[in-house]
Amino acid sequence: MIDDRVQPGAQAAGRKKPLLRQLIHHGGKHFLRSVLAFQGRHSRIPSTPFLGLDCLPQVATLEANWRQVRAELDRVLERPDDIPAFHDLSVDQARISKGRNWTTYAFLVFGQRIDENRAQCPQTAALLDRLPGLQNAWFSILAPGTVIPPHRGPTRAIVRCHLGLMVPRDRERCWIRVDEQRYSWREGEVVLFDDTYEHEVHNDTPDRRVVLFLDFDRPMDAAGTLANRALLAAMRASPYLKEPLRNIARWNRDLKDRVDLDNLKG
Repeated sequence: MIDDRVQPGAQAAGRKKPLLRQLIHHGGKHFLRSVLAFQGRHSRIPSTPFLGLDCLPQVATLEANWRQVRAELDRVLERPDDIPAFHDLSVDQARISKGRNWTTYAFLVFGQRIDENRAQCPQTAALLDRLPGLQNAWFSILAPGTVIPPHRGPTRAIVRCHLGLMVPRDRERCWIRVDEQRYSWREGEVVLFDDTYEHEVHNDTPDRRVVLFLDFDRPMDAAGTLANRALLAAMRASPYLKEPLRNIARWNRDLKDRVDLDNLKG
């Protein structure tokens, strides 16, 4: 049977960025990348593609508690159609996110809590609250056969972290390449990397891959810390952040209305 209902947030997925928005977006990315060398000089940890876990000691808490997070993920995945695609939330991701291949369930977006999702995963939310310097957190869900093409993050103000939660049985065929190095996830294992290097993801398996995707403040010296705080504040004030937050709120509002309607019919 074909479901002809409009999915929550579908309006967001179909919108294109206005020309002025595109110019602001590209100009902002160009500026952020122009300060990468400054950030590298003032970083207190290496600026290598992959980083040792000692660079962010707080991630040990993730590995120690990953099974609690996995249990809540399993409940979220019981209703996969209720989880938005990445580009449903951010049209800036439309180049690398297609169809329903990459879905995301957000808990924190540049410090802004997503209370509806946190309420569904209280143990995960409590764990995230214990992690200093956390900027972003969400379940990142890749369908079988998904490829995320090469791309780069805009700023070295953050360090990217993945906690493996659901890894295909043939894990060697499910990997991320950062610069010239590859990594295949393991359940319960954390990996840290610098997403300003070109990176891509392949899930060349018939299984789903899920990680807890997090961004942490990069440890910096005093000058670097001040500069990064200013950059992140500017990003929070920009459409790059404000639009995804509006779209998440719209998605959750539409989803609640649909669930309420289904309950009434039932």
